Order: sequence, then C-alpha cells, then structure tokens
Amino acid sequence: MLIWIIIGIIIVLALIFVGMYNSFIKLKNSCDEAYSTMDVYLKKRFDLIPNLVETVKGYAAHEKETLQNVIAARNNLQNASTTEEKLAGENALQGTLKTLFAVAEAYPDLKANTNFLDLQDQLKGVENDIANSRKYYNAVVKQFNTKCEMFPSNIIAGICHFEKKPMFEVDSAEERKNVEVKF
Repeated sequence: MLIWIIIGIIIVLALIFVGMYNSFIKLKNSCDEAYSTMDVYLKKRFDLIPNLVETVKGYAAHEKETLQNVIAARNNLQNASTTEEKLAGENALQGTLKTLFAVAEAYPDLKANTNFLDLQDQLKGVENDIANSRKYYNAVVKQFNTKCEMFPSNIIAGICHFEKKPMFEVDSAEERKNVEVKF
C-alpha cells in the first residue's frame, strides 16, 4: 500500500513538473515570437531610414551632424548581436529620428515634398506598429518573468535554466529631452 502511495506521489509530481515545463516552453516561444514580430517592424523602419535621410539631405545640407547621427545609430543597431544591445540601439535610433523630424520641420520646402511626406507617413505607420509590438513583447516577457520568479515554478525555472528576459524599456533620460534644432 505504501508503495502505491509513493508511486502516486511521484506520478503527481512528474505531471506537475511536465505541466510547468510545458508552460515555460509556451511562454518562451511567445516571447521569441513577440521579439521576432517587433524585429520585423524595426527592420522595416531600418530600411526606410536611408531613403528618408537622402531626401532630407537635399534640403538640409548644413544639418550634416544630425544626418550622421541617424546613420551612426542605424549602423550601431545593425551591428548589435544580443537582445539587450538591440534594445539599447533601438532607443538610440528612436532618439535620432526625433531630431531628424525636428530638423525637417524647419524646412517648408521639405515639408511639401511628396517623397518626404510619403516616407514620413510610412515611418509613422511603422512607428505605430513598433509601439504595439513593444507592448505585446513586454506583456509576454512579463508573464514569463513572473513565472520564473513565482513559487513553485521558480524551482522548475532554476532546474531547467529558464532565465528572466529583458523588457523593452525606453531610456527615460533621452526620451524626456527636448529636441534641439540650431541654425
């Protein structure tokens, strides 16, 4: 009789372990899918930037530093290899794009240029998609990280080497700065 109780307990524990493990895998895959979705939109924006910069270049030749900063931020993002580096590079690129649009606002002819307006509209649409994908990414990462920290699933996370994933956070100091345009 004692053997059947022990076997029953082992079976219940094994089922709990398998259930928790599978829920970790499901959440991990959701995090990966959310990051990939965000990455698609980031790539789309990444591809629009050279066209936007070239359009602005013709009108704002003396804004060389701003244009160089945008290109440098884009190149740094392209060279990022880890998720953390990509998220940090994304924040830097977002800041330089704000400056680029502030410069563009100072040129009435540029604001009327249909190529620029089309590119700007495309970029705005992509920015909205990126914002939504960031929300989704952070939501699934939050679920995963919560599961990694809560008892008893934190035991399974430790045994199976499931580690917390980074949230997408905007650099608040950079985000709160006013964009400065000088002539």
